[in-house]
Amino acid sequence: MARRKYVVGNWKMNGLSAAVADAQAIFAAAADHGGVDVAICPPFTLIGALVAAAPGAAVGGQDCHSAASGAFTGSVAAPMLADAGATLVIVGHSERREGCGESDADVRAKAEAALAARLAVILCVGEPHEVRESGGAIDYVLAQIAGSVPDDFAADRLAIAYEPIWAIGTGLVPTVADVAAMHGAIRGALAVRFGGAAQDMRILYGGSVNGDNAAELLDAGDVDGALVGGASLTAAKFVPIVAAAAAL
Repeated sequence: MARRKYVVGNWKMNGLSAAVADAQAIFAAAADHGGVDVAICPPFTLIGALVAAAPGAAVGGQDCHSAASGAFTGSVAAPMLADAGATLVIVGHSERREGCGESDADVRAKAEAALAARLAVILCVGEPHEVRESGGAIDYVLAQIAGSVPDDFAADRLAIAYEPIWAIGTGLVPTVADVAAMHGAIRGALAVRFGGAAQDMRILYGGSVNGDNAAELLDAGDVDGALVGGASLTAAKFVPIVAAAAAL
């Protein structure tokens, strides 16, 4: 069975209460493309509002702590996300790895906590520009996979998002051949570790995805969808990406 395309909006640190209307517009328009799974990960402050405004829609968090509760001021636990109505969470985004010093072990612990809270997980990996330029991108990313991906999970509960750090928010995009090569390498590494279950796992591409390049990127080998940043903030920019996914 072919894997369903999956298009996820990561709003990052953007969005006040007025942005709920944008989410409603996105989910309403996305409903016209029923063959694609669509989710939005807003700031923590908007999760409850989006869940209430778009019943049944997939709303997620952008991060979670590895502990279920405790003295961790400013952090959000996976059970809290689930309690707010979230059904998924992003872990290991490069802005967390690079900006907050998160290690592969940290990311793995967060993924395990999210899965224990019955959240689906989008686990991010990606290389910096100097590693890409040196020819070591695939080895770098596969090392992140080895260190970050938990041992025990249902294949439909965890997706990998390949986001080259140098392409996030820069307008720079790898070639389609490079994306296909990386996704193929990720699939191969997952198959070695998890056997046939790897064929059920979705691998998303992220990094300056927009309505103009989405069709080409999503048609690359082993690309099962997109993790979208800035272009996910409005229906006008996000829905064309969903439509491109639906057309494949």
